[in-house]
Amino acid sequence: MKHIPSIQRPGSQPQKLAALRQAHQDWNSAPDVFTKLTRRLSTTLSLETQLGILAEELGSIVPFDSLNYHHRVARRDFVFATGMGGPHRCEYRLNLEGVSLGTLTLHRRQKFSEEELQGIEMIIGAAICPLRNACQYLAIEQASLTDSLTGIPNKRAMDESLERTTQLADRHHEDYSLILCDLDHFKSVNDNHGHVVGDHLLQLAAEALERSLRTSDTVYRFGGEEFAILLPHTNDEDAKDVADRIRKAVCDIEIDCGGTKLSITASCGVAMHIEEELPGQWVARADEALYRAKSQGRNCTRVFASIS
Repeated sequence: MKHIPSIQRPGSQPQKLAALRQAHQDWNSAPDVFTKLTRRLSTTLSLETQLGILAEELGSIVPFDSLNYHHRVARRDFVFATGMGGPHRCEYRLNLEGVSLGTLTLHRRQKFSEEELQGIEMIIGAAICPLRNACQYLAIEQASLTDSLTGIPNKRAMDESLERTTQLADRHHEDYSLILCDLDHFKSVNDNHGHVVGDHLLQLAAEALERSLRTSDTVYRFGGEEFAILLPHTNDEDAKDVADRIRKAVCDIEIDCGGTKLSITASCGVAMHIEEELPGQWVARADEALYRAKSQGRNCTRVFASIS
C-alpha cells in the first residue's frame, strides 16, 4: 500500500500549544492595569498582601493620600491602612453575590472627579473576586485558630503566639507573663446541671476574662475549663494583679438554674518568661503555679518565682 503522509491541519495540537505559549507571554508582559492587577493578585491569598497590591495599582491610575479597609472576618476585625488621609473621601461597601466583603475608603486633599470615581470602581470590580477568595481563606485560617464554643483563640493559636512571643522577649529583653486560669470544681457543674449549662458558663467566663484585659492582652481556651492569658510588657507582680482581677470577674458570674443561682470560682497560676526559655518550659512553670493554687485551697493566685 502506498504511504500517504499525514497533513497538519490548522488548529492542531502543536499549533494550539504554540498559541498558548504566546498567550502566556502576552499575559505576563501586558502593560495594561487590569491585566497587571489580576496577574499580581493571583499570586497570593493573603488579604493584606492583596490590599497592598490594589493600593499600588490603583494609585498609579488615580492618586490618593490614604486607603483604608475594614472587614469583620470570623468574628475578628481586620483593618488595613496605608498613607495619611485628607478631607475628601470616597467609600465603597464591597459586596459580591450578596456577601459583604468589607468597606474600602480612599482619602485625599483634592476632590475626586467623576471620571476618577468611575476608574476606581472599574479597578475595584477587577479586584473583587480575588479579594473574596482572600477573605474566605482568612476566615478558614482564623476558624482553625478559634475555639468554636467561646469564640476566643484556641490552644493552637496559643502555641503559635508563644513561639513568637518567646523570640520577641529574648530579642528585645522585654517582660512577658503568662497566666493559666482554671475554673474550680467545673466537673460538678456538668454533673449536676448538664453540659448546656456548663457550656454557657464557659462562654460567660471567656467574656468576663476578655473584659478584664487590656487590648494588648490575649486570652485563649487552653483546655476544657482552663484558659491562658498572655500579657506583653508585664512582670509577674503586675500579672498577679491581673490574675486577681480575672478571678473577681469570674466570681461575679451568676446563672439562674431554675430558682437557684449558680456561681463559680477560679484558680490562677502566673509565670514570667525567662530569657532563652522554650514555650513548653514557660507553660510548665505557669502550670506548676496553678497546681499550687488548686492544692492550697483554690480561688487564689500563685506565682512561680522567676530565676534571676
